[in-house]
Amino acid sequence: MKIIHLSFDGKVRYGLLNGTTIQELDGNPFRHIKLTDHYYKLKQVKLLPPCAPSKIVALGLNYHAHAKELNLPVPDAPLIFLKPSTAVIGPEDNIIYPSTSARVDYEGELAVVIKKPVWRVAAKDAMDYVLGYTCFNDVTARDLQHHDKQWARAKGFDTFAAVGPCIETDLEPNNVVVETYLNGELKQQGNTSDLIYSIPEIINFISHVMTLLPGDIIATGTPSGVGAMYPGDAVEIRIEPIGRLKNSVVKNND
Repeated sequence: MKIIHLSFDGKVRYGLLNGTTIQELDGNPFRHIKLTDHYYKLKQVKLLPPCAPSKIVALGLNYHAHAKELNLPVPDAPLIFLKPSTAVIGPEDNIIYPSTSARVDYEGELAVVIKKPVWRVAAKDAMDYVLGYTCFNDVTARDLQHHDKQWARAKGFDTFAAVGPCIETDLEPNNVVVETYLNGELKQQGNTSDLIYSIPEIINFISHVMTLLPGDIIATGTPSGVGAMYPGDAVEIRIEPIGRLKNSVVKNND
């Protein structure tokens, strides 16, 4: 099922998407899935980010093909970093190109959405803590990343964590095609079968470092083909059966 977070008539709520019809949920899907008798058409609502994470834990260099294109060795443990919750935007929201950067890149990724608190879970039990999956764009100011020698500023700008359009609960994450399009042209195409560390291994590793909370996002890494985007561009992450996450890049007016 496809869980969406939406705004309609000034109110925010969750729903289940079936084609172009949305059935409203009663309460929070991280607690239970309870349907109401209220329905909406997709064109009537604004899609919001499908969750409100306390944090985003992302992985660097987690595809064999990406490590190969960068001529870097495969890491001997997952390379994790944090993106702030204030970076989150949803479908059709604008990515703001910061005036302090001259090179901003797209990074299309499959993201995991956590269902319940996770602390020191074994890999064999890790999937019990997953609500579902969504599309993610780990937007990065590449020149600042190289300049700073660490990633907080380059990865942490407001609007640098595009997520959506839904949380897909019915997905086998071990064989999923991840695609990124820039202005309609295919730029990235990878398969999660090429992940260096699997999702259970990732959750196990992170949960031995920090507690994961309901709604937290794990961005599982980007495949090969990362590249630049500029104001005026439109970037789209496609993962079936999740759907398409499209955002436009705009200039910072500061």
